Amino acid sequence: MSTDAPDERLSVLRHPDLRRYTSARFLAAVATQVQTVAVGWQIFSATGNPLDLGLVGLSQFLPFVILILPAGHVADRYDRRRVQLLTYVLLAIAAAALLALSLAGIENTAPIFGVMVLFGIARAFNMPTGQALLPNLAPLSLFPKAVALNSSLGQVATIAGPALGGALVLLGVGVAYALSVVLLVAAVVAVAGLRGGGRSEPSREPLSWVSLLSGVQFVRSRPIVLGSISLDLFAVLFGGATALLPIFAGEILEVGPVGLGAMRSAPAVGAAVLAAVLAVRPIRRHVGPWLFGGVAAFGVGTIVLGLSTSLALSLAALVVMGAGDMVSMYIRHLVVQLTTPDEIRGRVSAVNAVFIGASNELGEFESGVTAAWWGVVRSVVVGGVATLVVAGVWSRLFPQLSSLDRFPEAEPAAEAAAPPAPPRPAYDRVEEEPT
Repeated sequence: MSTDAPDERLSVLRHPDLRRYTSARFLAAVATQVQTVAVGWQIFSATGNPLDLGLVGLSQFLPFVILILPAGHVADRYDRRRVQLLTYVLLAIAAAALLALSLAGIENTAPIFGVMVLFGIARAFNMPTGQALLPNLAPLSLFPKAVALNSSLGQVATIAGPALGGALVLLGVGVAYALSVVLLVAAVVAVAGLRGGGRSEPSREPLSWVSLLSGVQFVRSRPIVLGSISLDLFAVLFGGATALLPIFAGEILEVGPVGLGAMRSAPAVGAAVLAAVLAVRPIRRHVGPWLFGGVAAFGVGTIVLGLSTSLALSLAALVVMGAGDMVSMYIRHLVVQLTTPDEIRGRVSAVNAVFIGASNELGEFESGVTAAWWGVVRSVVVGGVATLVVAGVWSRLFPQLSSLDRFPEAEPAAEAAAPPAPPRPAYDRVEEEPT
């Protein structure tokens, strides 16, 4: 890491468009967390069936998976500012619909699931568009700090949002939904105020299987991109022990709901602290070793969590896991965005989003299955060991990534050096960055 002068540390916040973008994402993240708590409480109170809670997640996840690749194409074909604005409008409409259903006293859960489908559609378009838009807004010198700042605020929202949602639900789910509406409307206003980031000639490439899958083809053609996102996929897949935290809190540590709340917040605390450090002291050298070190820290933290019989030690392990995951996420995001040509950045971000979603969802499923087979403690310890093994194997499979010293140059510079002819697909116009 490197140390910047005090004036440079606040340079991201002095950039008007970055302030608007960051504010919108933070407000939307808090609103989403509050809404998630309220929906879960309302559904469970109405039916008392835990399966319905799973259906809440499924109703969002299915449209996300189905639409994420077309959403990446949309982010590349149209002005990303307008697409991002539309996604925030849809999120606000979904929150307003939940508020209206609550005020109307409707007890049937089917309309709530319908609203969550709309929420999943908005998320599908929001994620790749937002990731692709940030490099268009941030000057190259500020991009790493902007990534770290947004990640840090995202973790703050993950910590504060559920607590705020729980407190508001005590006053009624309508109060929680009302706050979500207010926050999302404020996010809409912030995004509507963006002045930069537009592209003078947005892509008009027609939708086809070739264009739809060009992000996948680009990822396959770039070892450092494929290596970074697949490393995160398998590390979280094997080391995703957070789904088992209720068992740790209730049966192993015997700390009850209060302890469970602290354990769920601990990874976000570690990630938020590490992201705040990266915002003022960004990683500039030894990128590959930092990436693999973060994954290794995540694996070691998982093993310690599995073996711990103390709440304090478990919390410390979870904080380390969150910090290690943040290092991995920060580096992966920079590698993907800086390596990808702007004209397909949305589609590549969509592929990245698929990997992230798969690792989270399948990781929780894998943890549950292995816990049923081997027991909770053995499942978590084996998962942590598997994460370390994945890090070792990936360092051999992707030597360009493990030995990467500096982040790749920004795409425009690479594109300028690319041979102009013959015409080739957009994802093939950037020369492989030297490692």
